[in-house]
Amino acid sequence: MLKGLHHTAIICSDYARSKAFYAELLGLEIISEQYREARQSWKLDLALPDGSQLELFSFPGAPPRPSYPEAQGLRHLAFAVESVETVAHWLNEKGIATEQVRIDELTGKAFTFFRDPDGLPLELYECE
Repeated sequence: MLKGLHHTAIICSDYARSKAFYAELLGLEIISEQYREARQSWKLDLALPDGSQLELFSFPGAPPRPSYPEAQGLRHLAFAVESVETVAHWLNEKGIATEQVRIDELTGKAFTFFRDPDGLPLELYECE
């Protein structure tokens, strides 16, 4: 049956800004990048260290996210990190605001949220 998460797709409003955020700032490796003329759309495949991928798309005229963060559909995307405090501090130094680090009452693990250039909620979740 299911073996794991292969990829998550994100439609961005400003392709160049989102590409810089995910590839340059967060350091995700670019696997491939194509411009699809028929759709007037860019598609960027990015690799995470665990083998999963992010796909970034640009579609002309795509509607904005209806609300933050409680719209139906994908609520947020969570990244596993060794130290939430360390990564949150690093993001803050790069000008990316993070919420206060909290502790998950069910697991005892630290977590926090930040946003991508389109306001998509992203989470840092502490994993050993």
